[in-house]
Amino acid sequence: MAWRRTILGLASFLGLVASGLCGDGPAEPVRPVDMVPLFNGRDLSGLSTWLKDAGRADPRRVFRVEDGVLHISGDGFGYVGTREAYRDYQLTVEYRWGARTDGGTSVRNSGVLLHANGPDGGAGGVWMSSVECQLAQGCVGDLIVIRGEDAGGAVASVRLTSDVVIGPDGKPRWKPGGTPRTFTSGQLWWSRHDPEFRELLDTRGREDVESPLGEWTRVECECDGSRIAVRVNGAAVDACYDVVPSSGRILLQTEGFELFVRKFEIRPLTK
Repeated sequence: MAWRRTILGLASFLGLVASGLCGDGPAEPVRPVDMVPLFNGRDLSGLSTWLKDAGRADPRRVFRVEDGVLHISGDGFGYVGTREAYRDYQLTVEYRWGARTDGGTSVRNSGVLLHANGPDGGAGGVWMSSVECQLAQGCVGDLIVIRGEDAGGAVASVRLTSDVVIGPDGKPRWKPGGTPRTFTSGQLWWSRHDPEFRELLDTRGREDVESPLGEWTRVECECDGSRIAVRVNGAAVDACYDVVPSSGRILLQTEGFELFVRKFEIRPLTK
């Protein structure tokens, strides 16, 4: 009967893999049919954490809930994010900065990692392979390609294409009707990024649409198939297409700066 137990054990293992309960990959991406509160305002249910220096543990309580708000202390580098993978959704994140600035004199910096795939820490031991929607001061809405390992340990395929113009500072900015450019690395700057902006703590560009320091900023990422469109406080700031991958986990970074998040939710796409 040993052969029978072996077959049953193998079947059980394969079932776990298929359901996303074994290994690093989540189950088949979920397409929401109603509003899904990724953060419930009470605890970290449905979320997992990663820190470069502690892995899946969080001994310093970098990620915690206080007064119904997700508090990211900024102590270290890593992320809190969904256990589930998602596709075809509208993401809303509302955040404001705290006082902690371990990042020194540079701008306050964080980000939302979209379509995250592969193992935790698969990109340099810190992030996952993904497309980042930047939350850094002066750069909110920039899109960044992050390539790390895939589930098999090979270099992940991550890319996006956007219509761009080159600004006087030499940086590519999103502009409808511009020249198509494919990014397999680097940064796609938001449309009205100030070419004279210097990335110093608590500075602003002349046309920034993010809220003043201490106030809440609303970022919306519409992920529709292989397209991503970003709005900041209601203003369209960036967009791309032919995005690979087109689904995955959704992560919030900790990157040396304190951050408070009061809304982290997705909704189905509307026509």
